Amino acid sequence: MRILILALATGIWIVQLLPALPAQESVGAATLAGTVVLLLAAVLRARAGGPRAALLALAGLCLGLAWAGLRAQERLADALPEGNEGRDLRIVGVIAGLPQEFERGLRFEFEVEAAEARVPERLSLAWYRGWREEQWHALQGVHAGSRWALTVRLKRPHGNANPHGFDYEAWLFERNLRATGYVRTRPDNRRIETFVARPGLAIERMREVVRERFRQALPEAEYAGVLIALALGDQRAIDPDLWQVFRRTGTTHLMSISGLHVTMLGALVYVLVGFVWRRVPCLALAVPAQQAAAVGGWLGAAAYALLSGFGVPAQRTLYMLSVVAAALLMRRSLAASRVLALALALVLLIDPWAVTSAGFWLSFGAVSALFFIGAGRIAPRHWLAQWGAAQWAVTVGLLPALLALFGQFSLISPLANALAIPIVSFIVAPLALAAAVLPFDVLLLVDHAVLSALMAALEWMAGLPIAMWQQAAPPPWAVALGLAGCAVLLLPRGVPARATGIVLLLPLATVSPPRPAEGEAAVTVLDVGHGLAVHVQTRSHDLVYDTGPAYSRDANSGNRVIVPYLDAIGVRRLGALIISHRDNDHSGGAAAVLESIPADWFLSSLPADDPLRAATPRNFVCTAGSRWNWNGVAFEVLHPAAEDYGRPRPRTNAMSCVLRIEAAGASVLLSADIEARSETELLARGAQRLRADVLVAPHHGSRSSSTAQFLDAVGARTVVIPLGYRNRFHHPHPEVLRRYLDRAERVLRTDRDGAVTLRLGAAGMRIETARGKHRRYWHGS
Repeated sequence: MRILILALATGIWIVQLLPALPAQESVGAATLAGTVVLLLAAVLRARAGGPRAALLALAGLCLGLAWAGLRAQERLADALPEGNEGRDLRIVGVIAGLPQEFERGLRFEFEVEAAEARVPERLSLAWYRGWREEQWHALQGVHAGSRWALTVRLKRPHGNANPHGFDYEAWLFERNLRATGYVRTRPDNRRIETFVARPGLAIERMREVVRERFRQALPEAEYAGVLIALALGDQRAIDPDLWQVFRRTGTTHLMSISGLHVTMLGALVYVLVGFVWRRVPCLALAVPAQQAAAVGGWLGAAAYALLSGFGVPAQRTLYMLSVVAAALLMRRSLAASRVLALALALVLLIDPWAVTSAGFWLSFGAVSALFFIGAGRIAPRHWLAQWGAAQWAVTVGLLPALLALFGQFSLISPLANALAIPIVSFIVAPLALAAAVLPFDVLLLVDHAVLSALMAALEWMAGLPIAMWQQAAPPPWAVALGLAGCAVLLLPRGVPARATGIVLLLPLATVSPPRPAEGEAAVTVLDVGHGLAVHVQTRSHDLVYDTGPAYSRDANSGNRVIVPYLDAIGVRRLGALIISHRDNDHSGGAAAVLESIPADWFLSSLPADDPLRAATPRNFVCTAGSRWNWNGVAFEVLHPAAEDYGRPRPRTNAMSCVLRIEAAGASVLLSADIEARSETELLARGAQRLRADVLVAPHHGSRSSSTAQFLDAVGARTVVIPLGYRNRFHHPHPEVLRRYLDRAERVLRTDRDGAVTLRLGAAGMRIETARGKHRRYWHGS
């Protein structure tokens, strides 16, 4: 059975790696083949050995491919037609989850019941506050389970596509959110019913009521969001700065609903029910105490899992507890590996897209490591030794996954978890859950006091210089060797050559991503939505040109796109940061970049009083004629001229810093937001200096830029247009796009192609796109 389930999981995983789904005929053929092979394996059941195992593996693989393909085709069919994007549509439905507040309004999931045009069944909507009083009043009535008639404007799922970046479209696809959009400001937006009585909606409304009670009981409490997350699984309630503390101490899993919390609650209810049951003779005679306790423990765990939002860790744990409870009820003994395999099968049959989540791999990885060290071994007699062995197994077992997924792991995690796990598991989480079901606010006050003491210790640990190991994302072969090394290290003491596990782990931390050779460069135009951010890398230097937009007070292209990208490719320091001009879509992420990754010097056309000018010790004004050379790669500033700074109140776009890069006989022109007047000035200073093989389009392809004379002077064979999907400016303008297509061999757009990497090398220029290299079948659907 375990071989069958592992093969099934492998087949499901393979489908999630495909750039396009197989045809329905192929899915049907896989179903038929898997069924026939499985029946053949059943016939050979009495014969042990390799042939039957091979048949089970083949059957599981075929059935996994078929099941995932079938489910994916079904979900893809529930798509928003392209003709309905950007239109005002009238819909009726219910708020299907916890509404989430953000700076400008609310976000919520909406389950459509009726619509005037074809739309998906589930939507992710934002409702902005605006300035009108009726808008503020309407938002007060947005609650989970309420039915509304709304006018919305929708678009198909779309996220930024960058190397090593978060796949927002996969996240939406797994949650069956097949379109995103916002509520239009219309007087006919109205609430039809305060609450629609359905079991799932009742749970969501209860979660919302509990969340509001927590907020009222702890209005100014620093860690109230953590208690909400522990009780309800609402991780967005936790402040972003606190997540950094949890990451640096390796305690992230404790501050949200994890398998540990669900298991502890189930075990607690199991013990309590068994204790009471044994002391009531009539009950004990009717049903054995062990079976009654198993049912009670499962019900307690299930209630907690549902209250927490039923995330992957809670699902995995509940399914494992279901298998254990069933075994107890049937009075059968099951191996730990079989329990884990059955839980794996249940998770993936219900949610085949769980494999796209980091939580899936970390959750099953941690439990697998614990089962591995406990299988067939004599347990240490002292509980402290057992605890230490478990910590060692989880720390070592998750190391390859943490480095592969995040490029970091906490060096102080064992110490931090030794302190935090008992406090959170036996005090903080139980009190938070008790406060959720009992109307005693004093429980929250006591709980917050305990949590505050723990957080003081964790924040001190997080501040230690040695708290976190940060490195580039390791290649797949190093991860595979690392997993083998973990298995060797976790073998029982006395097994020969256990130390070779350390050797197998070394490539995880020692293999660095390749860099360009002397005289060569890699230029990556990142996908930051409607904005610009470019990374230029030479053999030993890194430069960032512009940093994309800031979306809100805490979210910007710097911390969401640029810093994760630079971390993943091993960049710890920038040679230079250039901000072309002060517009938000070019400078919004600069502060976040400098906060995480220092720069040797800063170049910009920003005013002298701009705070960014003081963020680095060496900052310079971007002036035409500035030149430097890194590792045989030439950089030259072409605009603005020194006299441009003397103009009274110049337009910010007119002050855009234009940079030309030349390496290995190829060149790239970064033109920021220059418009027609600046293009004319550049032509007057010397059209021959504008020649480039690649042009990063001026001003996102707006009508005010990219004159025919300028494009002719540049003579680019490739044009890259940085812009956002369905942006409100409607860039690129059709006339400008036609000019590009008439002159260039290739026109790339970050909204369609994702990040574009230009490798300028001795063998010529190679172009890679993020959506071309890492395409999945759900992208653009």
